[in-house]
Amino acid sequence: MIIESLKSLYKRDLNKLKIEIEAYQNEDAIWKVDKNIANSAGNLCLHLVGNLNHFIGAELGKTGYVRQRDLEFSLKNIPKAELIEKVQATAAMIDSSLSQLSEKDLEKEYPLIVFDGAMSTNYFLIHLIAHLDYHLGQINYHRRLLDI
Repeated sequence: MIIESLKSLYKRDLNKLKIEIEAYQNEDAIWKVDKNIANSAGNLCLHLVGNLNHFIGAELGKTGYVRQRDLEFSLKNIPKAELIEKVQATAAMIDSSLSQLSEKDLEKEYPLIVFDGAMSTNYFLIHLIAHLDYHLGQINYHRRLLDI
C-alpha cells in the first residue's frame, strides 16, 4: 500500500515539475540567476533528475544510471523540451523501479550511507520526495521572479 502512495506522490510532483518548466514564457529565463538566486530553474531541474535517477533508479531499480552531479549545476541552455523529456523519463523510471519493490523491501536498510548513518529505504524515499518538493518550490518562485 505504501508503495502505491509513494508512486502516486512522485508522479504528482514530477508532473508539477514538468508544468513549472513548461510555464516559462521566455526559455532563456530558465537559466537565469540573479543576486541571491544562485541556481537556475534549469540546473535545479537537472539536479532533481540526477538525484532521483541515482538514488532510486541506479540503487533500487538497477537501471545502470551513472550520476555526474557536477554537470547538474554546470550545464546550461538545455532546451526546455529536453528538460521536460528528462522529467517524464524520470517519472517513468520511478514507477518502474518502485514497482519492483515489496513492502518488506521498504523496511530494509537503504543500500547506501547517505547521511550520518543507516536508514530504511522507506525513510529515504520519503526524504527524496521532500527534497523534490523543496526544489520544486524554488523553481516556482524562480519562474515568477525571473521569467520576464
